[in-house]
Amino acid sequence: MDALAGLLEGPRARGAFMIRACFDPPWCIRVEDRAPLTVMLLVRGDAWITPDKGERLHLRAGDLAIARGPDPYTCADDPSTPPQAVILPGAECFYPDGRSMKGTMDLGVRTWGARLDGSMVMLIGTYTMHGEINGRLLDALPPLLSLTSDEWACPLTPLLTEEIVRDEPGQEVVLDRLLDLLVIAALRVWFSRPEAEAPAWYQALADPVVGRVLRLLQDDPAHPWTVASLAMKAGVSRAALARRFSELVGEPPMTYLTGWRLALAADRLRDSDDTIGAIARQVGYGSAFALSSAFKRVYGVSPQEHRTRNA
Repeated sequence: MDALAGLLEGPRARGAFMIRACFDPPWCIRVEDRAPLTVMLLVRGDAWITPDKGERLHLRAGDLAIARGPDPYTCADDPSTPPQAVILPGAECFYPDGRSMKGTMDLGVRTWGARLDGSMVMLIGTYTMHGEINGRLLDALPPLLSLTSDEWACPLTPLLTEEIVRDEPGQEVVLDRLLDLLVIAALRVWFSRPEAEAPAWYQALADPVVGRVLRLLQDDPAHPWTVASLAMKAGVSRAALARRFSELVGEPPMTYLTGWRLALAADRLRDSDDTIGAIARQVGYGSAFALSSAFKRVYGVSPQEHRTRNA
């Protein structure tokens, strides 16, 4: 597993909220949906994205923005335009005075706004569920990032524009996978930039010693690794590995391995029907009891409670 694959393993949309927004100025939407990740791809016109905290972004046609939740923000034709609608969790839409807007701005299949031929058209994809491996990715991102059309040419834009308004069998799955591909394509470009400030463990993958150890842990978490066996694989002493790993990653090798195993377990509890015992063996625990004890210590709930909450 290469460095980027390790970081981008998480995006797995399941019934993501996808919509095409069409507006003419003045327009302004306040987003308070607390979604973990939202992608905004501007097809036509321009728009401002203004977070409650931090710098605002000006998007032009072809630009893309990614907002990391849960903090609210506004999308508008101009930063001074007051909100005309508020988006809450569950894609519930209300007027600023609290009245429901249900159905009032529907323009057809996954299309919303003032008129179909609006001067601004934006494609929006929102991940509505938290995944624990996604948590590593989210921690690596700023609250708001953007890529201009000069920085990347996304081949998915025409396909997503066409597919988002289709009403075919299995269409949600098609859109989920397109959203995943869009996010991965965008973040590949983002993480190649010096200002991306990737997490310490991601940067440490470039180190000849620590990078090898990280790949061993990521590729085979079920192996009964010890500091001694990892040091032997890396060709250094246990003390040297422990010191170098902690300096570059920010935590000892076994602590990192525990976090990785539990993150994998959390995702598999959400995404599969495997028994807790089977998942325990897949991620390196000898029994369901051992996994449950470690899981509850870190996440505060049992594996079964985690599965139920994320069903």
